[in-house]
Amino acid sequence: MKVLFVCSGNSKKGISPIIKNQGISLENEGIEITYFTIRGKGLIGYLKNVKVLKDFIKKNSFHCIHAHYSMSAFVASLAGSKPLIVSLMGSDVKSDKLFKMFIYLFNTFSWSKTIVKSEDMKMSLGIKGTHVIPNGVDLDKFKPLDQIECKKKLKWNIDKKQILFASNPNRYEKNYPLAKNSFELLDNINYELKVLEDISNELMPLYFNAADLVILTSLWEGSPNVIKEAMACNRPILSTNVGDVSTLLSNIEGCYITETNAQDIADKIKNNIENFCKSDGREKLKLLKLDSRNVAIKIIKLYEILKYGK
Repeated sequence: MKVLFVCSGNSKKGISPIIKNQGISLENEGIEITYFTIRGKGLIGYLKNVKVLKDFIKKNSFHCIHAHYSMSAFVASLAGSKPLIVSLMGSDVKSDKLFKMFIYLFNTFSWSKTIVKSEDMKMSLGIKGTHVIPNGVDLDKFKPLDQIECKKKLKWNIDKKQILFASNPNRYEKNYPLAKNSFELLDNINYELKVLEDISNELMPLYFNAADLVILTSLWEGSPNVIKEAMACNRPILSTNVGDVSTLLSNIEGCYITETNAQDIADKIKNNIENFCKSDGREKLKLLKLDSRNVAIKIIKLYEILKYGK
């Protein structure tokens, strides 16, 4: 089966690792993936790609087209992509009312299937018939490693406790100021706050395994990959109650949901580090079938419905 991925190519890293990893997992199951990357930012920048994509589709043959994020999906729709499956992310659902109206309209008249990443996203979006399929995790890449060896490779101080803010601090929705304020309340020279800024996906397992605690203080999420990746490495985790995090972390030793205030987070950071016990998040991912292969199989079933009508 031949599938065209339509996605942004505007970041420094090109295609988002989230999308690229999903493409790889589908290729591992025998799907032939071709990428069309959108170049240009903002509404005008995206619209300039409509004709280019339309011509590209005419010159090639695909069983279905899979667009990632709403803006890419709008371009794919206007280019006449059929059948079209769309994956929406947390930022799409949290957009303003006008933007959501466009999502509703395109979903009704143009999109064949729509995927969201969590039940919370589905409820927030309010569109019936959406499919909840979180992104999967490559358990061969993200796995427990020796913590001291990982700290040494990253040149972290092995005599201190490192708290890893599992997001780019420059992204508003990740709410880094809350994490920073919480850390400052600890007032402990034996703790260090580390951030994930411009880190390649290949190095992420090192960072997770080196961390004594992984924290997420986001304002909103869909189904955050960093949480699932940290779980795959059996790391202790603190997170605000966003997306599907409460479901992911429920009943896992060393993993807790926090309030969205600095003092609660600081107290739970201290308690977690001082009373550390090994997490078993990896087993929870297997139980939920959120490894990349099982998620790929779910997506392929949607492709087959579009191709064969069953």
